[in-house]
Amino acid sequence: MKVQSQATNNNASSTPSRKVQSSAPKVRRTVSSRVHEAVKAIALCHNVTPVYESRAGVNYETEYAEVDQDFCDENRTYQASSPDEVALVKWTESVGLTLVNRDLTSMQLKTPSGQILTFFILQIFPFTSESKRMGIIVREESSGEITFYMKGADVAMASIVQYNDWLEEECGNMAREGLRTLVVAKKSLSEEQYQDFENRYNQAKLSMHDRTLKVAAVVESLEREMELLCLTGVEDQLQADVRPTLEMLRNAGIKIWMLTGDKLETATCIAKSSHLVSRNQDIHIFRLVSSRSEAHLELNAFRRKHDCTLVIAGDSLEVCLKYYEHEFVELACQCPAVVCCRCSPTQKAQIVKLLQQHTGKRTCAIGDGGNDVSMIQAADCGIGIEGKEGKQASLAADFSITQFKHIGRLLMVHGRNSYKRSAALGQFVIHRGLIISTMQAVFSSVFYFASVPLYQGFLMVGYATIYTMFPVFSLVLDQDVKPETALLYPELYKDLTKGRSLSFKTFLIWVLISIIPR
Repeated sequence: MKVQSQATNNNASSTPSRKVQSSAPKVRRTVSSRVHEAVKAIALCHNVTPVYESRAGVNYETEYAEVDQDFCDENRTYQASSPDEVALVKWTESVGLTLVNRDLTSMQLKTPSGQILTFFILQIFPFTSESKRMGIIVREESSGEITFYMKGADVAMASIVQYNDWLEEECGNMAREGLRTLVVAKKSLSEEQYQDFENRYNQAKLSMHDRTLKVAAVVESLEREMELLCLTGVEDQLQADVRPTLEMLRNAGIKIWMLTGDKLETATCIAKSSHLVSRNQDIHIFRLVSSRSEAHLELNAFRRKHDCTLVIAGDSLEVCLKYYEHEFVELACQCPAVVCCRCSPTQKAQIVKLLQQHTGKRTCAIGDGGNDVSMIQAADCGIGIEGKEGKQASLAADFSITQFKHIGRLLMVHGRNSYKRSAALGQFVIHRGLIISTMQAVFSSVFYFASVPLYQGFLMVGYATIYTMFPVFSLVLDQDVKPETALLYPELYKDLTKGRSLSFKTFLIWVLISIIPR
């Protein structure tokens, strides 16, 4: 059974739409009860907090505003670390189950009839990049039932939920549509089961040795034979002008690698929709490998292909880097674009450092979320995009922008001008130093290399400060082409990246040319 709904997210980078795929458990129940259970799980298993803007004026006290909020829909906004969770909570609101209040110990949901359901939060297990799932244990106030809800990636949840014959197929279908999938499951607990778990959980948290492993083992004892409720899919639409910006970067000779934690099918779909992969290019999907021999065979198969985009999963990438690091990087750098999916934050930073070591070229990392911070800090230049994902990336980056399309102007205009002005300034400083040094050398040689300065006092100090400062300030406004021209012809940026090696012979000729006329 499929339940589909459309809702609007205020994120500047996405307008999510939701799909929910619900399953029938072993106990025969009606369709409405199964749907209600799935919607309730989505409305409870998250870290979203509703926030109410004050209806009172600025002259009223805050306490009055909090008391008088009365869960008004017009004043309510949602706050969370992930826009996906906000999108899912907004979807449950659109179908009638609204999150109206949340604090550290409880949550309140409002039904279509206006009834308020209160749930006490007993335990919460936050999402981590290693576990790829989050969970929460709640107790319903009216019935006293204790329920353990969990949601996460399909690779992490497939072994946790009860046997089913549709999860893998539906995950693939949603991924091919470009949706980010999450599997939602639950497990009912008796009072005795929860008390036993709480005792073991508290004991594990107080352990002095291997605390993290012991806590994880206790939590995993609950993650067994959970009832599969539904499968959600969130669409993250592209920002404006992403396609022309990527095309501009390719024309400028910049190699683009997309590092993401999405499924392989989702990452491939996004790469096509963003035109990271051009129409005349093929896609080579690096199959999953787990041993050295399999990695060797797959690398040989990839070596025979030319001008194709590489798509590789994080597990296969780890195996290739373990046994054939140099060969893999050499082949990957020859591709017009590379897509690495199912990457953890640590793997993203590892790939950036690997490219720096093997290519010797400058790397620029662009991200918009907290899981991109390590990658941004590892790169030579980090660019953070502000959005619904938060400001972790922008605070850790060297440059902060609000839209992806601004990267084109940042590199093609400001980056190009900065490079040319720095090069001109370097040449001017060398030329200025050679002039005064040559004059002093000739003067000293005439007087038998006596330690007598040619220019004394303020003449020498003022030469490098006052007398020659105007050319330095003139470089601030120096530009060879207009910004519009630099954006229209990104090949001008490509011409700067070729790199011209300066031999000693050429440098000596330039020195003589600068000295002889004087």
